[in-house]
Amino acid sequence: MKLVEYKFDLPEHLIASEPVSRGEGRMMVIDRKTKTITHKKVKDILDYFDEGDAFVFNNTKVFPARMYGNKEKTGAMIEVFLLRELNKKMRLWDVLVDPARKIRVGNKLYFGEDNELVAEVIDNTTSRGRTIRFIFEGTDEELRDVLYTMGETPVPPVIGRGTNENDEEDYQTVFAKHVGAVAAPSAGLHFDKPLLKRLELKGIEAGEITLHAGLGGLRMVEVEDLTKHKPESESYEINPETCDLVNNALEGKKRILAVGGTVLRTLESSVSANNRLKPAQGWTDKYIIPPYNFQIANAFFTGFHLPQTTLLMMATAFGGYDLVMEAYKLAIQEEYRFSVYGDSMLIL
Repeated sequence: MKLVEYKFDLPEHLIASEPVSRGEGRMMVIDRKTKTITHKKVKDILDYFDEGDAFVFNNTKVFPARMYGNKEKTGAMIEVFLLRELNKKMRLWDVLVDPARKIRVGNKLYFGEDNELVAEVIDNTTSRGRTIRFIFEGTDEELRDVLYTMGETPVPPVIGRGTNENDEEDYQTVFAKHVGAVAAPSAGLHFDKPLLKRLELKGIEAGEITLHAGLGGLRMVEVEDLTKHKPESESYEINPETCDLVNNALEGKKRILAVGGTVLRTLESSVSANNRLKPAQGWTDKYIIPPYNFQIANAFFTGFHLPQTTLLMMATAFGGYDLVMEAYKLAIQEEYRFSVYGDSMLIL
């Protein structure tokens, strides 16, 4: 596959800037066997599943990763986007800075109205990336509290606005537990507690994995030969309880729904020799493009993604390139909403 095959014209007004009420978003249903496409709402999803089927969710929790500081001497405002903690003891973080041209190794950055938090730039990692060290006298917990107080919810710039007061709740799933993501597992944003309760009452099993999503899924791929793309690694964990739930569903030939691309990649990152899910903890750079033989999930719930992104490529690997791209063409015609606050697609 080539990058050009994932280029399409997306009208800017179809990129959702605000979410709809959970469960009320539009849901396009794609049946791979019949090659049919139907239009439903997210709250109708349980109509396609029965007792003993399994849903798998990503329980990562987004933290307020976007901060604003001032450069020493000049006072220039610098956006600092916390990507991941590298060393808790040394208080090292991998970050993006903007504008990057103004920040060099050795510079100090000051945060807060009274400059109560200071960071020193100690390394360049990429053209925009830096490693910084926070200079802070308190405990690890106190530093975390300061960072979270100063930080903003990291909604992606593609939605066309800055952070607002509702994003702290809107850009977080109702099952979020483990802090570590800088991008929400957006498919999970469609689920509310009443829908999860209906799932339970119908006898559908619910399992959870953790994958702390970075920014890779939101970025456009830049190489024409897709096999040359290098995805970023992300921290993940699959617990034994979810493995038992999924493997029991596999044995019973039930449907296993991966809720979002982060779940789909995580499930495919830990498959045993006999094609069963096994417990794991570590880092994955799993990158899925067509053709790909999926071993665990046989149903996929995802959003409508931007052109040339790995999330779109993964959807075509699961649903078939021609069928999914036909669905995207139809989605534009029918004015479905795209990106993290957009509508959804169920591939069966």
